[in-house]
Amino acid sequence: MTVAKKPMAEANRISSMLNLVLGPQRFPVKVDEVAQEYSRQCFRDSPIDKIQGEHLDDFDGMLKSNKSRSKWLIVYNDGVMAAGRKRFTIAHEFGHYLLHRHQRDTFECGDGDIGTGDNNGRDIEAEADLFASTLLMPLDDFRHQIEGQQISFDLLGHCADRYGVSLTAAALRCLEVLTKRAVLVASRDDHMLWAKSNTAALKSGAYFPTRKNTIELPRQALAHSDNGRDAGNQQTGRAQEWFPREPASMQVTEMTRRAGQYDYILTLLLMPDAEWSDSQHDDEVDEDTFDRFARNG
Repeated sequence: MTVAKKPMAEANRISSMLNLVLGPQRFPVKVDEVAQEYSRQCFRDSPIDKIQGEHLDDFDGMLKSNKSRSKWLIVYNDGVMAAGRKRFTIAHEFGHYLLHRHQRDTFECGDGDIGTGDNNGRDIEAEADLFASTLLMPLDDFRHQIEGQQISFDLLGHCADRYGVSLTAAALRCLEVLTKRAVLVASRDDHMLWAKSNTAALKSGAYFPTRKNTIELPRQALAHSDNGRDAGNQQTGRAQEWFPREPASMQVTEMTRRAGQYDYILTLLLMPDAEWSDSQHDDEVDEDTFDRFARNG
């Protein structure tokens, strides 16, 4: 019986090897080269033989073996213009290869599979996402990039450039590093497309159940069209405007930036530690609230 592998452990093992060979200035990860070379060295009987782009209508990435399972192929959708998305897709399929190839011969992953899983579960798409994120943006290096600095979209843009990923991917990774409460919201036409809270925010009840509800942005939000402001601003206001159950004295720092290639606005909300804790969440809160939205790397 094959022992289940852990996504972060596998990604960290590869990162440690890359650190030894290439040093700290090894980013962005050349994930296509890494996937092929690592598989050839460690799994000579069934390596990743080829990685190629093709026009794919129904999915973003695919991992497939030949009939004898002696070779594996990774295909990504070359119709996707964003290089970061392609990099994340290859890393996602590489994750399937390392973690799940003994379960089946073919993995076909669409928009709703890549970057959309609940990283707390055992879902194989979530595991492939977690592997990809950890490989491309190791937490220790990410912490080093933002340590002691004021969080801003300019800082996150630096991280996105360093790792060769999108601003959205860098912002989502930042949520995992921050110890203070933080919530990331993507919106279009004054309504939330998805929202993601970090652990500290989630435990205090600061989250948006976008999976089951259509939620309009607060009228005071920087990203709301009523304010007539371009994305790229910052303001500090009352947290109750976003989260009605917060104490009246609680403040929230709100910053926005347009994610141009995806035609939505990102809003990052930063709050101090909660003055109270609400453990009675909706069941949905255990799942990532941006599951259904097509993600990026």
